Formats: sequence, C-alpha cells, structure tokens
Amino acid sequence: MSQPVEVFSLLTAFDVSLFRAGRHYKLYEKLGSHVVEHVGQSGVYFAVWAPNASEVSVIGNFNGWNPNAHQLYVRWDGSGIWEGFIPAIGSGEVYKYYIQSTNGERLEKADPFALINELPPKTASVVGTTWYEWQDTKWLRQRAQFNGLDRPMSVYEMHLGSWQRDPSNPDRMLNYREIADRLVPYIVETGFTHVEFLPVMEHPFYPSWGYQITGYFAASSRYGGPQDLMYLIESLHQHNIGVILDWVPSHYPGDAHGLHRFDGSCLYEHEDLRKGFHPDWKSYIFNYGRNEVRSFLISNALFWLDRYHVDGLRVDAVASMLYLDYSRNEGEWEPNEFGGRENLEAVQFLKEFNEAVYEHFPDVQTIAEESTSWPAVSRPTFLGGLGFGMKWMMGWMHDTLDYFKEDPINRSYHHHKLTFATVYAYHENFMLPLSHDEVVHGKQSLLYKMPGDEWQKFANLRALYLYMFTLTGTKLLFMGDEFGQTSEWNENKSLDWHLTAYAPHQGMLQFISALNRTYKNQPALYQKAFVGEGFQWIEQGDDKNSVYAYLRKGYEEKDDLLVVLNLTPVVRQDFRIGVPKQGTWEEVLNSDQLDFYGSGVVASGYESSTVYWMGLDQSISMTLPPLGGVILKRKA
Repeated sequence: MSQPVEVFSLLTAFDVSLFRAGRHYKLYEKLGSHVVEHVGQSGVYFAVWAPNASEVSVIGNFNGWNPNAHQLYVRWDGSGIWEGFIPAIGSGEVYKYYIQSTNGERLEKADPFALINELPPKTASVVGTTWYEWQDTKWLRQRAQFNGLDRPMSVYEMHLGSWQRDPSNPDRMLNYREIADRLVPYIVETGFTHVEFLPVMEHPFYPSWGYQITGYFAASSRYGGPQDLMYLIESLHQHNIGVILDWVPSHYPGDAHGLHRFDGSCLYEHEDLRKGFHPDWKSYIFNYGRNEVRSFLISNALFWLDRYHVDGLRVDAVASMLYLDYSRNEGEWEPNEFGGRENLEAVQFLKEFNEAVYEHFPDVQTIAEESTSWPAVSRPTFLGGLGFGMKWMMGWMHDTLDYFKEDPINRSYHHHKLTFATVYAYHENFMLPLSHDEVVHGKQSLLYKMPGDEWQKFANLRALYLYMFTLTGTKLLFMGDEFGQTSEWNENKSLDWHLTAYAPHQGMLQFISALNRTYKNQPALYQKAFVGEGFQWIEQGDDKNSVYAYLRKGYEEKDDLLVVLNLTPVVRQDFRIGVPKQGTWEEVLNSDQLDFYGSGVVASGYESSTVYWMGLDQSISMTLPPLGGVILKRKA
C-alpha cells in the first residue's frame, strides 16, 4: 500500500521557468533531498527531474525499499519534475529513486543532487546537509589579493587517496581531517599558494582518479562527509592557501545508478552516439543544447564555490567538448549547422558557465585544460572569448619535457624548444602545468625523465623548475615532483615519503621551498605574468653553449630580474651576459647551491662594466653553474 507523500514544494513557478530556460544556477537549493518542517512535522522533501517517467517513488531502508510505498507527484507545469514530502525521516536516511519509464523500464537511480553518497561500492544516496560553521571569513574577504591575475599562483596538484596513507596501515586512506592536519603545515613549509585536488566528487571507480563522476554534488565518502572536506578547505584558508577543484562537465560513466539513461531516456546525454558517447573514455557526453542540463552543470559549478568556499575550478578535457570530431574518425561525427567541426552548443555552455561563475564569485578563477589552438580561451566573452581566467599551456609542457629528456650533448639541436613558447605566450593567460598526466602510464617520474647520473638528474630537474618558475605564466606541480619522486604515481599507494630522508631529495625539497619563496617575494615574477612587457630575451640564440638569458619585469624597474640558464654539465667561467642597467647584480637564487644538493658554484654578486654585449651597453662576466640556473637582481 502506498504511504502518504504529501504535496509540498520548494520550487516556485519562477524556479521552474529558470530551470527550463537553462538559467537556474542554484538548483541545489531546490532539487534533491532537503530536511524541512511542513505543517508542524519534520521530514524530507524530495524533488527529481525525470520527464520520461510514468511513476517515481522514493525507496530506502525506511520503507523496506518498496517502490509502492512512497510515490512522488509529478508537477502540473510540464517541467518533468517529481516531488513530495515524506514525514518522520531525516538526515542519514539512505535512499534511491525508483523510476518506471514510459517505455516500461524499471530503474533504481541515485539522486543527481545528493549531498552524500554511500561509501563505494555501495551506490545509494544519503540525506544530508552542507551546513557548516565556517571560520574563514578573513580569507574570503581578502581572497582577491591571492587570486588575482597579477598575483603569484603556485599550485600543488594532488590526489587525496594517494598523497599520504596511514603509516601503520598503508592500505588505509586518510580522511579529510587527517589530510588537513598533515597537508597544511607541509604546504606552508614548501610555499605553494594553492592546492588543487583531483576531483573530490563521488566516483564509483577509484582508478578513474575521480574523472568518472556519478555524484556531482557529493564529496567522496571515501574520505569522510561534507563537513570533513569543509574542515580541510577551511584549514587551508586559515593559512592563506587557496583551493582549486578539478571539475568534469565533459563526460560521465554509464553506471546503472548514475545519470546515464536516467529516466529511461537520454536525459542528460545525447541520443545520437556520435555526439553523446566518448570513444576514448567509454563514457557519455552531456547534451549542452538542453537547457535543463546547462542548469544542472552550472548549478554544480556554483555549488562548490558557494557551499564549499573553493577558490577556483580547473575544467577538465575542454578540448573534447569543443570539437565534434574529437578522437573520432571520418564518418563518426556530424558537422554543425554551418558544416564545421566546432561543438557550438558546448561553446555556448562554456561561455555561460564562465559568465555565471564570475558574476557570482568575481574573485575566483576558472582554468581550462585545453590542448588545442582554439582562440581566446582565456579572454572575456564580450570580446568573443570563452571567458576562462587561465588556460593550461600544454605546448610549453611538451616542448620543455622533450628538451630536458635530451642528453646535454644533443641539446644544441633542440635549443628552440625552450624559446618557442614565448612566441605565443601572450595569446592566453597561461598556466604552466607539470601535472599528474606526465607521471603515469609508463611516462616515468619527472626525475627519471632527466638524463645522466643521479647528480645530473637532480641538477636537470632543479634547472627545469627554475626555468618554469621564472617564465611568464602561473605554475602547477603534481605531488611528489617537489621532492623528486623516483617511481611513477600509483593511486593505490602513498607517495614515497621515505625518500625525503636522503640528501638529494632533501635538497630538492629545500629548493622548491626557496623557489616558491622567491616567486612570491619578487614582484617581477608575477605582476606582468600574462603580458609581453613582463619578459625580455637577452640571449635566446646560444645553441652552441645551451645558455639562455632573459629579464623578468615588474611594475617598477627596481624589481627587474635577470635569469641565466646553463643547461650543460660544464662550468662556464667568465661568461659575459648583457644587462640593462649599471651596478652590482646579486644572486637571488642559484639552483646549484650546496644545500640543494648542488655543486656550490655560487657568487655574491657581479659588477657590471661598460662592455657592449648582447645588444646592451652594460654587461657582467659571471660563472655559470653546471646544469643550473641563476636569478640575479640589481642592488639598489
């Protein structure tokens, strides 16, 4: 027998009209499950979008999972939303929606708006709340000072389940609170400005690293509940560390309890598999042309910024969204209405997403992982751009790693790979990424990509980092890279923290800390990060010696820095470098310092002389450390 499900709604007619127009950006306040008071009774209001359903009911432990016990009502307005109030239940109740479709299918689905999901491999939703007594008001008030495009941004990318594990039980993953207690002092010590978490949204398949999401509004229960993740974020904020989340609006898996064929129809995905199925990831692509789907996705983006106070979203796989023929052969895709390969619906969605984010949260950043030459990814939509704050500089990453893999004896033949990026560096607001993708699937760790013996590998990697942090653009390093992890990343175990007991790895960790301090303390390294006026080549053509020299410029001339790289294992004595101003040029940072496991070729400073060199009236004669880089600044 059906139990009374009372007619009750949190949705107004205006809510529904916005939803159907693709303009409701806070659906999480209305759809899903909400503990409420109704006519003097406490209970739970449920609302779910399932327009192809003929019946929808809520099933759970509270009714013996009986689909006939608590049937929802369909709204009269044609929205396809089913809703109702069930009294005498509350937070912690486990539930699913039982959906009978108009084509006769019977489905059991998790709630797309659930705030908590059961611990995988269980798949039900859990009634919960994101209420939390936040203690990060100071951070939010001054966040713009840390998140601006003219501020330093050094991002530590990490995977929650494999950063550190319980030392007494390596199979046990730490929870959000345990991670907070270990991560915060570590980030403070190493000096990163932001932490980026690989997707924290619930995902049934752990080796997907979070990129195959079924619970878009639910923080993964593997590490605790919503308030535990909030504690982690709050702890970082209290130490002036920003938090970026990976966000995946590009595709989702076909798990039976998830979004795929949610009401027996292709509700969230395209019916046409040429647009609705991703051949690489065997997953399903959102139908960006459907208004309700855009409302769902943009609401989800704003949810993490609103309820979890995150400071940025890195949007995964943007290239796969932009192109109809992405990873498809001829005949496997259909051109757009103008005969082109661009996914016009996805383009419009990305613009609307960025406009909504920056309208509601102007002091956050959106960052695109976009690997093609699509124009104006990080330019405002009113100028024809996609509206992102930044874009990953994938070309720089490939060229740089290709160069550093070469034995130094061959580098003269590849010299241009470290100069080419400056040809297009100011077309976008670029972030320089050395991400998780570069240390998995047989690609080796960054350290073991480097040629030479142990000392040379570490020296090469320090030189690479110095080049990266002194080039224009913001920075991203994946966990383990900061101390020279020797093995590839494995999501099933902790990083090899025991390595930090050894001198080469200790030296690398100290170098990263010093590099981050230098980056944050020297305005020339960040104030003009995205404009050509912030960078000037002094020497870019010395392929014979594999030497590079360039200036970084801030708002004030007194802050300008000179960077010199010597990417061979030869110490170069009395090497002349042109400088723009007369005076003593002192070392700010040298990657060859002894405490970094270097060889100790350092100097206190170099006095300029009126010797015309490299097109400049002044020059200095300096000693270049082997496989090293030096940052110099003119003494005031």
